[in-house]
Amino acid sequence: QVQLVESGGGLVQAGGSLRLSCAASGRTFSSYAMGWFRQAPGKEREFVGATSWSGGMPYYADSVKGRFTISRDNAKNTMNLQMNSLKPEDTAVYYCAADQGAVTSTSYPDYWGQGTQVTVSS
Repeated sequence: QVQLVESGGGLVQAGGSLRLSCAASGRTFSSYAMGWFRQAPGKEREFVGATSWSGGMPYYADSVKGRFTISRDNAKNTMNLQMNSLKPEDTAVYYCAADQGAVTSTSYPDYWGQGTQVTVSS
């Protein structure tokens, strides 16, 4: 099993940047695909981006492509989400997720963190 804990959320002005981190416990972290999802008030949870177990070729939702970057460090059991050029519509609770299969825009990963709030003011 994998336990996930997000950190790094907060309040930022539009155009600013934030870096979210996801710390994972478990000896087999490197065998899990990882991803980020978000949920805004009154909306369904949506896919943000994901990476394979190796960290190679991350892929993103069109809404964040070119602004957000996912990286992972299997030696440190961490995954990060660098968010630049933030917009008010990026305001949401951001969740880290993991699965031994692929994490995609249509999958529901087996493991989830508790979420971290990101608020972007206009």
